[in-house]
Amino acid sequence: MADIIKVETAENGVTTVTMNRPGKRNAMSDELLHALDGFFRAPPEGTKVIVLTGTEGHYCSGLDLAEHKQRDAEGTMRHSRGWHEIMDRIQYGGIPVVSAMFGAVIGGGLELATSTHVRIAEPSTIFQLPEGKRGIFVGGGATVRVGRIIGADRMVEMMLTGRKYGADEGLALGLAHYSVGEGEALPLAQELAAKIATNAPLSNYIMIQGISRIEDMAKADGLFTESLCAALTQTSPHAVEGLQAFLQKRDPKFG
Repeated sequence: MADIIKVETAENGVTTVTMNRPGKRNAMSDELLHALDGFFRAPPEGTKVIVLTGTEGHYCSGLDLAEHKQRDAEGTMRHSRGWHEIMDRIQYGGIPVVSAMFGAVIGGGLELATSTHVRIAEPSTIFQLPEGKRGIFVGGGATVRVGRIIGADRMVEMMLTGRKYGADEGLALGLAHYSVGEGEALPLAQELAAKIATNAPLSNYIMIQGISRIEDMAKADGLFTESLCAALTQTSPHAVEGLQAFLQKRDPKFG
């Protein structure tokens, strides 16, 4: 049996994770979810940036309804909270994550994608939240992550109608940051990941941890937190190296 995720780490510190459920459009089973959880709990040593993608023309088509388990209200709530924990681990684990997307980015797949930090979409990409057609509701974090990207009003319409957005529409809405040609998402993801990997690790960490949290704060609290983030980064050895590299007209070496 093929590995449900495939992991490959390059010398530049970029680790590529490929969801691998052939014939299932990489639908999210509990096994796949737990495999991703295990990876993000303990990425390979030396990983600076992660690229997340799918196989056989699809990123992730969401919850595998063929393996859906009937749960009572408490069981459903706990299962949803388990998703939230894993998506939070992806977003706030401290390592930048770049999504190379194509085909289905649907339901839980969209929840997964919006927990990553950089999203690249090929022309085949379909963004959709079809839960209403299944008599269910999102449970993996879409009301927070997708809703904050496209707005609550548009998300309501998206869910009520089952509307599908393509790559360029997703780009305009913010569901994707880049719209590229067929076969170009993974190469660009790895290129951007390599670039991100050359940043100061502390700067990357603070960007991941700070910015989205500041968005949740009152203005005064956010500004104070920004000052704390600035103080941590600008007094670090990385900042000293970055300034010296700039003055010496060379690339910084952050280690």
